[in-house]
Amino acid sequence: MIAKERSIPLRILANESLLRRLPQNFDKLQLIEKDLSKRRKGYIGEEATDYYVNKLPNKEYTIFRNLRLQNGQEYFQLDTLMISSTFALILESKNIGGTLYFDSKFKQLIRFINDNEEGFLDPITQAERQKRELRKWFMNKNISIPIEYLVIISNPSTVIKTDSQNYLAFKTVIHAHELLDRIGKIKKPFTEEILTQKEIAKLAKVLVKNHTPEQIKVLDLFKIPRASLITGVQCPKCNATPMKRIYGTWFCTSCKQKDKTAHHQALLDYSLLINSSITNQQFREFLCLSSADIAKKLLFSMNLPYSGSNKGRIYHLDSLLNGDIGHFR
Repeated sequence: MIAKERSIPLRILANESLLRRLPQNFDKLQLIEKDLSKRRKGYIGEEATDYYVNKLPNKEYTIFRNLRLQNGQEYFQLDTLMISSTFALILESKNIGGTLYFDSKFKQLIRFINDNEEGFLDPITQAERQKRELRKWFMNKNISIPIEYLVIISNPSTVIKTDSQNYLAFKTVIHAHELLDRIGKIKKPFTEEILTQKEIAKLAKVLVKNHTPEQIKVLDLFKIPRASLITGVQCPKCNATPMKRIYGTWFCTSCKQKDKTAHHQALLDYSLLINSSITNQQFREFLCLSSADIAKKLLFSMNLPYSGSNKGRIYHLDSLLNGDIGHFR
């Protein structure tokens, strides 16, 4: 059973919004594009793992994707968590091409590709930390269940190598297509039922409730001043900015495209780049809209929750970032 589905990471969406809102000659475009490409590859790798996880018996495992939990002041994120009545399993997905060498002496991952050598954080060490954090989180909830983990290499052409003494790599690192067979081997020694189905269902609700999406401040991360952003409603056809509001619709002066809901994407960009709430005045400034009455009608038409009244009214955009993004994309 899928208790928490995977969604496009907010960092990917924020990078996409940022690229839409910066001039074509902006000096940090390549840096942002590189970061976006890396994160898209990671997301594709997680989806590749999902393909095999979906083949598991539906009633045997409760599955959580992109789960971010808190221990004290620290957060930890799990690409995939699977819980059965006898054990829990963490899946850490990596979509890295070339030849990968897991160095047990220095606890690092080395990638060889096109005569280049590149170092990465050791995903085994990363998964070990996730296991410790999850055990601690479970203990705080009075739950005691064995926890295992696997590092999934999603690219089938990637060559995996390690030294002969690296027992952990042999035990935990696999290609995605090996997942079902490896899970079958992992579960064999766990024969004692620790959690009933009712207890798993209760735990699932607690896990989902405690999921805390990461707060992304991408302008700060890339050290980009807000004044660098291009404001206005962007044409969904030719990307020209700004569109004009004429007779109840948005009109592009470049390609003559008309669109009644083009402001949805602009508001999503605002929520990803600037703030999770907006006033009528801020809405008008970002969308290059002069009429407060028209702005009010557009904001009300989107059924956004709000607080305050009259000129002090604040519209809250959290729903755009917590699962409703697809509606506006």
